[in-house]
Amino acid sequence: MSNQSTGSSQAGAIAQELLSAFETSRMVAVPPSQRPGFDLNLAYEVEAMLKRSREAAGHRAVGRKVGYANKATWRVLKLETLVWAHMYEDTVHYSDNNSLELNIPHPRSLKVEPEIVFGLKQPVPEGADAATALAACDWLALGFEIIDCPFPDWKFQPSDFVASFGLHAALVVGEKTPVQADRISTLVEELPRFKLRMSKNGEFVEEGSGKNSLKSPALCLAELSAAIARRFPSEPLSAEELVSSGTLTAGHLTSAGDVWTAQVEGLALPSMTLRLT
Repeated sequence: MSNQSTGSSQAGAIAQELLSAFETSRMVAVPPSQRPGFDLNLAYEVEAMLKRSREAAGHRAVGRKVGYANKATWRVLKLETLVWAHMYEDTVHYSDNNSLELNIPHPRSLKVEPEIVFGLKQPVPEGADAATALAACDWLALGFEIIDCPFPDWKFQPSDFVASFGLHAALVVGEKTPVQADRISTLVEELPRFKLRMSKNGEFVEEGSGKNSLKSPALCLAELSAAIARRFPSEPLSAEELVSSGTLTAGHLTSAGDVWTAQVEGLALPSMTLRLT
């Protein structure tokens, strides 16, 4: 059997294992990265298999979510760029007046992360800077990304992240703010600088900033587009896709009954509240 056939067979087995774990809330005792021959290339093969399986079950992919949007971690983890995974129709939720109650059907170990979400109206051009990336956007919004780790003690490598749906459990999207051409230069200045305050059950938890997402969520969007184009030139980011552009704070453990509020200063986005049920 060729190495390619062996790799595809291994990818298929891991994809089935991780899909089953996703659907049943089982833990995965041994992360794929601890198994012989598993690397980031194989992880993206698994991710593509998972996408095909989910879409065959009627769950259309609607965008991508980012992982490791922090260059300081790349050298340590031997990454050349950030990583990503798909999000789906049944995992993306839109808030009502910037508030939502959400139930996660098969939770294992949940964390909540505040992020800037972009809605694309056209592909991001090659070599885009922050302004060019924003010009490809129809809107932006504040969002809560809910991640769920199938690996013990939240210990995993980038390849495990990619192969396990990017740890994606849900994305909650707040009020959409149109990206208007005459506002782009202002947004380029505001996105790295704005502050975000996270509160849990009325108590302050952490302050984050736009610079925590690759120095600016707009630059993160540009980097994601370039990274996808290099690895999958036939499947670039496209019009109408959503991008969840990397967390603005640390991820915080959460469970049913928690109420999270994110308040933004220095960027014209309304506060947002999430209640887990």
